[in-house]
Amino acid sequence: MEEILVIRPEIPLEDFLTVFVSGALVIIFGAAYVGVFTLVKIKKLKNYYMSVAYMFWGLLTYCLYLLSDLIGSEPFTQKALMVAMVAYFIFPHFIYYLMDKTHEAYEH
Repeated sequence: MEEILVIRPEIPLEDFLTVFVSGALVIIFGAAYVGVFTLVKIKKLKNYYMSVAYMFWGLLTYCLYLLSDLIGSEPFTQKALMVAMVAYFIFPHFIYYLMDKTHEAYEH
């Protein structure tokens, strides 16, 4: 069987901390976005906190773009990640829309 050799660009040592922090912030901002969004939708927080959730999404998108740039992702991969971020923005809206319609349909 023939070996497959994948050549990846090396991450410079001066970028290691930035890559590590950016990756951690992607996780933190993603959880914060979904957490605040959910709390607003279940009416535990006021509606004006939705702008905070959107701010977290913006920071998440920026950190993911920075991370993909620092690790040397190809342009197609960067575009795919940004499309995934748009889907990550829209998906919770879609879920709560479906939940509202379901509750409306089964209320007495």
